[in-house]
Amino acid sequence: MTESEFLALAEATLAAIEVALERAASTSEMDVECSRSGNVLEIECVDNGSKIIVNSQAPMQEIWVAAKSGGFHYKRQGARWINTRDGSELFGALSGMVSAQSGVGVVLGDGA
Repeated sequence: MTESEFLALAEATLAAIEVALERAASTSEMDVECSRSGNVLEIECVDNGSKIIVNSQAPMQEIWVAAKSGGFHYKRQGARWINTRDGSELFGALSGMVSAQSGVGVVLGDGA
């Protein structure tokens, strides 16, 4: 994948995460706020102030996530972002991280 292809895909992924979280917040008791600065998406759980940071790493062609549960790297495989260590999928894993930190169960779309 070229760098420009990666950048476009990463941008679309960050936008899809933001849209999915906004949709989940509007249909549940989950209270999160998203803010973007370039290739960094900050997700704040309003009730407890905890944050999850999602950002793209162009040199590695990966999406990185930092949450209370740890730091995770996702590389594109086919149509999905897959964790480089445990094989989990980005949107499924992020659903669990947001649920754990916000205290409200949420399932984010797969972003495909």
